[in-house]
Amino acid sequence: MLPDPTVPASLLAVLELLRGCFTAPTFTTFSSLVTGLIAQTGRCTVTGMLSGAELTRVWSHDRAHVFFSRARWSPDLLGVSLSHLIVRRLLPESAVLTVAADDTLFKRRGKKVFGAAWQHDGAAKGPKPVGRGTCFVVIGIVVQLPCLARPVCLPVMARLWRPKQEQSKVDLAASMLRLLAACHHGRRIHVVADAAYHGKTLRDLPATCTFTTRLPASAVLYDLAPPRTGKRGRPALKGTRLGTAKELAAALAFTSFEVHRYQRTETVRLAELTCLWYGSFHPAPSA
Repeated sequence: MLPDPTVPASLLAVLELLRGCFTAPTFTTFSSLVTGLIAQTGRCTVTGMLSGAELTRVWSHDRAHVFFSRARWSPDLLGVSLSHLIVRRLLPESAVLTVAADDTLFKRRGKKVFGAAWQHDGAAKGPKPVGRGTCFVVIGIVVQLPCLARPVCLPVMARLWRPKQEQSKVDLAASMLRLLAACHHGRRIHVVADAAYHGKTLRDLPATCTFTTRLPASAVLYDLAPPRTGKRGRPALKGTRLGTAKELAAALAFTSFEVHRYQRTETVRLAELTCLWYGSFHPAPSA
């Protein structure tokens, strides 16, 4: 058991619910690093977490670094356990899960940082949105906390994306979403992401998942597949071409709706159409 000055009792009571993801030694290290991460007011590096927990003169720095490189624990198992903890404590029973998917770049220096490369950085200042670092694809569960007026996203899983590798960011997100859906079997899951997240790999998501993203300007929509004719040959997988979003916007009827976003209520104009985004989601209907 850790000494009381290291891990507050209230925090330890929460972390104890995740003890099954670790061995006894790794749980001790995990609890101390989490405490240091919360208490750290400077950079939240590995050594920064040790400093925040006031363990720099008590532990060897190797103990913290080995936890992330060679210790016996699974990030996926920890993410699944954390998602169950969030769902049980912060969401109503049988509630639909709203899951956000995105990626973020952590800037890193040094030639030996694993996975670091020059890549897109949406938060970069200046005309060129690039930066050098490690990019992680993250999924989190959106919840409404009683102490806040706006919803928050609590990350539960993350995977490193490396440029010029076989798996894309969408592939990594889809893999984590399938695992999350399998571990919350029977629950409806609504996934939201930006325009970068679309592609063939999302066609294999479970039937309990819906996926909301923004259409690229070049995306072409089609009508639903026509009924089978009974003739020989493969049936049609898509209907007639409807056009791009810009083309459809000129023909659809828009209706005014009030939506609550960014802590204020606004009136927006919406149009609804059930169709196929065949290039990305194949025969799965889109709206």
